[in-house]
Amino acid sequence: MSQTPGRVYLVGAGCGAADLITVRGLAALRGCDVVVYDDLIAPELPNAAPPQAERIYMGKRSGRHAAAQQEICRVLIEKARAGKTVVRLKGGDPFVFGRGGEEAQALTQAHIAWEIIPGISSAIAIPAEAGIPVTHRGLSQSVHIVTAHTADTPDGLPACLDELAKLPGTLVFLMGLGQLPQLARRLMAAGLPPDTPAAVVSGGNSPNPAAVRAPLADIAQQAKAVQPPAVIVVGAVAALELAGGAAKPLRGVTVGLTGTAAVTDGLAAALRGQGASVFCAARSVVEPLPAAIDWPALCSGAPCWLVFTSKNGVRLFFERLAEQPFDLRSLHGCRFAVIGAGTGAALAEHGVRADLCPAVFTGEALAQALLAAVPAGTPVYLLRSARGSRQLAQQLAACFLVRDVPLYDLRPGPAAGDQAAALARADYLVFASASGVEQYFAAHGALPPQAAAVCIGEVTARALGGRAARVLVAREASAAGIVEAILRDRGQPPA
Repeated sequence: MSQTPGRVYLVGAGCGAADLITVRGLAALRGCDVVVYDDLIAPELPNAAPPQAERIYMGKRSGRHAAAQQEICRVLIEKARAGKTVVRLKGGDPFVFGRGGEEAQALTQAHIAWEIIPGISSAIAIPAEAGIPVTHRGLSQSVHIVTAHTADTPDGLPACLDELAKLPGTLVFLMGLGQLPQLARRLMAAGLPPDTPAAVVSGGNSPNPAAVRAPLADIAQQAKAVQPPAVIVVGAVAALELAGGAAKPLRGVTVGLTGTAAVTDGLAAALRGQGASVFCAARSVVEPLPAAIDWPALCSGAPCWLVFTSKNGVRLFFERLAEQPFDLRSLHGCRFAVIGAGTGAALAEHGVRADLCPAVFTGEALAQALLAAVPAGTPVYLLRSARGSRQLAQQLAACFLVRDVPLYDLRPGPAAGDQAAALARADYLVFASASGVEQYFAAHGALPPQAAAVCIGEVTARALGGRAARVLVAREASAAGIVEAILRDRGQPPA
């Protein structure tokens, strides 16, 4: 029997931040038609798939399954038979206790083409995150990765546990937190000394990160508050705590982001750099509009000003320019104004330095700067979102020939992961625009009571309309300003 035209990629997402996925895995994700994803992956990774791609959440967690394994296999086969390119996105590595082998067998039996793209296994990555190398010269020359949960023995522990206890090196147990007391007793009964170093680590994209070290005899008691998923490490290396740098002040803090990828990607990187756990609470997707730009007028050499309020506006303007019989030299009569350093940097990528950027990154400040610097009657083009503030256009129209050109609109993007669970543990929700506020409430209805709203400016804060119990406003309308606002709220010095 011949294979179907579809194909499935079994992709390991790694453990933790989105950029721990492999280059090949990310390329497959960016080219797929369907992404079928699990829990415990970076929440923004499904959004790396094309906007039109179908996203199917089929997470499996201890005690809570969104889908049975048989159903997951059925979906993979069904989508591939429809001629789709499918990414099965799994935390860690698909073939290390990820049931990727079962999925590969099911696909083979169904005559579906498939490919494995390995990821970084939690058995190695989670201990490493806590400063525990699973092998170390002089301490451990081998590592044994074991499931601590099986249905084939009376106590649910591996039948070979006594033999494993006699091996040199490191023992790493996955899916064993509920079995920890019995596991420790069995290992000591098999001959491991009670003072053998042990550790229980919950990290990566775990909702409750923790790292507990104790002797084997005490580890169950010391780690009783740790919540799954967790990795158990037994052996001399478990006593190590190798620090890779300065402590990160936002470790253990969860931040939800809203807005377009141009906004959230930079924010996510800045917040993760400070140790925060980040997820996308409301994604906005840029929808280009058939804007009527008067190219002959812009390229005539006559003086005019082009005003950009976002990176998206800059990108779409230059994409449109590339479609015209003009090039950058034709804009020699134009001068450029931007709101914000990020928008200015996006403009500079096209070889143009902004002539004007107000010190305060707001529409009000931009209007005042233009009114002070530009001769009355000059044509001014506002190249921006269809949802841009009407106030800016009205202020400028008093002195200039204003042409408000909407280059794009924003629509709600697909949700990723278990949004209710993520919002329930959020400490902060970040809003970078008034439209982002609108889209968040349209999607979720209310802010979680424990979360503070962090706004990029006063206009965005006013859009909340009293619907947040606590509101922080960034002193500077930038990613750095938002990070600084959260650090200040936590009593930490600025980054």
